[in-house]
Amino acid sequence: MQAVLLTAGEGTRMRPLTANTPKPMLPVADRPLVAHTADTAISAGADELIFVVGYEADAVRAYFGEEYRGVPVSFAVQEEQLGTADAVDAAREHLDGPFAVLNGDNLYDASSLSALFDAAPSVAAYRVPDPSNYGVLSTDGDIVTEIVEKPADPPTELANAGAYVFPEEASEWLEVPLSDRGEREITDVVARVIEERTVTAVEVDRWLDVGRPWELLEANEWKLTEMDRRIDGDVRGDADLWGTVVVEDGAVVEPGVVVEGPALLRSGAHVGPNAYVRGATMLGEDSHVGHGVEVKNSVVMADSNVPHVSYLGDSVLSTDVNLGAGTQVANLRHDGAPVKMTVKGDRVSTGRRKFGIVAGDGVRTAINTSLNAGVVLSTGATTTPGESVTRDR
Repeated sequence: MQAVLLTAGEGTRMRPLTANTPKPMLPVADRPLVAHTADTAISAGADELIFVVGYEADAVRAYFGEEYRGVPVSFAVQEEQLGTADAVDAAREHLDGPFAVLNGDNLYDASSLSALFDAAPSVAAYRVPDPSNYGVLSTDGDIVTEIVEKPADPPTELANAGAYVFPEEASEWLEVPLSDRGEREITDVVARVIEERTVTAVEVDRWLDVGRPWELLEANEWKLTEMDRRIDGDVRGDADLWGTVVVEDGAVVEPGVVVEGPALLRSGAHVGPNAYVRGATMLGEDSHVGHGVEVKNSVVMADSNVPHVSYLGDSVLSTDVNLGAGTQVANLRHDGAPVKMTVKGDRVSTGRRKFGIVAGDGVRTAINTSLNAGVVLSTGATTTPGESVTRDR
């Protein structure tokens, strides 16, 4: 079965991490986010991958090439961001037979996606307490009777989980009209399929829509726990590695370091001496964690540095970030309430009691900077020595 992976969007809710990188190519454990989706699709039976690209398309093309894991790959370009049905329509010339559609920024457990492919035509569903921000499915048993986009009064708790298997003729039903928000919605295509065919709702056991920075943390927490311990790099002296720890070839762990897994040190990463890395932490290629630094439950992307006696907790650093000596990140509100963050101009709860900062490409903090929980540092932002930063920069 062909699988269409939607990777064309700009990912504005993930800013500043997507200023130069498409959201599906952000790192989750040892590969880009969308590579996990592609891997799961192949495990479920996909024998061809079609990537719909747009924003920063070259990054997707370069990673997947003409073949991925023995499966042929092709690309379709969505010229304008006019919705998910429009994105699939861009791939129409590649379609031949029944086809799956998957959001390239969603993670699924493999067994559920296999069940979805086997039940075609089908829609993935996930139970949530408040599905009003999703498409919502109504069912009769496991047969879908209706799909409604973001209803004020949801008829069920079954959220549309962004994965579908369509019959061949659905490729001719993709030119749906623009919705009220100016997009051609894939749910309108699903509604047509429900009218024409018997569509099965397949409840997925685990699903994550990775749309905002704290969800990138959650994605890494998920995928790092699935890795097997492997020490291929250079672990020196009395360094102590506990649990599920992966040290890739070319990574260096200096004496006195303690790493408590799940943790991944990518090739070229350098840690210590006397650093403490814990929680679900990913240190990217050629990153540097220096003497006396503590990094907890964070994503540190390629070429970023936390070099001297600093604390970084529950945070995401993009590429080429440098935290000056003594930089301290707060990751907890004293009132115990969830930390809030600004997303597209709105203050939004992360739903996390502990959440630190988000730093875009090229951020530089000066010596002894203090950064408050939920602060966002935009691409290229800087601080001054001894500064306490409580608002987005």
